[in-house]
Amino acid sequence: MTDGIQRPAAMPRRGWLTIYIGAAPGVGKTYKMLQDADDWRRKGLDVVVGLIETHGRRDTAKQIGDLETLPLATICYQGRTYQELDVEGIIRRHPKVVLIDELAHTNVPGSVRGKRFEDIEFVLDHGIDVVTAVNIQHLESLQDKVEHITGVKVRERVPDSFIDRARQVKLIDVAPETLQQRLEEGKIYALDKVEHALNNFFQLGNLAALREIALLEVADDVEQRLDKELSRRNRVTVEPERILVCVNYRPHSEKLIRRGWRIADRLNAKLYVLVVVADDMTGEEEKDLARIEALSRQFEAIFIKKRVGSRRVGEIIVEVAEEVHVSQIVIGQPLPRKNGMWSRFEENPVDYVLDHAEFMDLHVVANSRD
Repeated sequence: MTDGIQRPAAMPRRGWLTIYIGAAPGVGKTYKMLQDADDWRRKGLDVVVGLIETHGRRDTAKQIGDLETLPLATICYQGRTYQELDVEGIIRRHPKVVLIDELAHTNVPGSVRGKRFEDIEFVLDHGIDVVTAVNIQHLESLQDKVEHITGVKVRERVPDSFIDRARQVKLIDVAPETLQQRLEEGKIYALDKVEHALNNFFQLGNLAALREIALLEVADDVEQRLDKELSRRNRVTVEPERILVCVNYRPHSEKLIRRGWRIADRLNAKLYVLVVVADDMTGEEEKDLARIEALSRQFEAIFIKKRVGSRRVGEIIVEVAEEVHVSQIVIGQPLPRKNGMWSRFEENPVDYVLDHAEFMDLHVVANSRD
């Protein structure tokens, strides 16, 4: 498939990515992004609006002001028309900086790329700087934690690796009480939606917890960037640790991969994902396995698949851990034998790993909590 864009003989340098992150809708990410862009415009920088979602917020719409706004693309799907980011139009215009809101957005079927972050990657590859915005709950690795706190399963998610590529991450922060006040004043959602929001996602405890997560995420990001810069300056080369996540093909496996990635990310470690499969997998299990492998690839993990055959699962885990020289193993708390996958095998693999994985830390992740 072609994207319809004529590329130059030599691609320009990759654009710089800036991300404005907030704890929840309404903290002012888009407003601040527009405010900064207007300052840049006044200083002579060629900055345009590629797409801004005002969500009916008058202050946000007003802040667009004199910024040049590019037309959106129209896409027809199932007899209806939708407007999406016009990536080709941005590249033809080729500004220095383009604002592209709603990073976690999923594009309408029929679009060249499925997700907005993929559109942004394409724009960056053409040498255009991009400024975008996202809420913390849309990070892939935080899905389980956010669902545990809020009871909401976030459908639109962004790979953490995309956030890591940003040249700059800016936290837009307000107190939970201020956010609730903005909501009650109709500055976030329409007034007829305020009560439902206050009783659900916008409960004070939820907002406080999400704010803490956002603060910690940005602090970790700053610390990792400083560590990398110091290592570069001092020309220090350290062999990275290696983390092995052991999964099967039940939903809990996704949680284990996210947990393993967060450990690996903080340690700047290599991530491996091992799945031990039965010889008699069902069609549904094959689909689940493909989903698990895709998530592993998203986290840039090395995916290893082993068939159990007549061997013990724990034996295979220890063998692989020794082969790739891991320092830490992440494994899920086994379900009761009569209900769990391990009922198809002979033993609880955690017990075997505890007895045989020497000089390796073992993380056993609970099924019901984060």
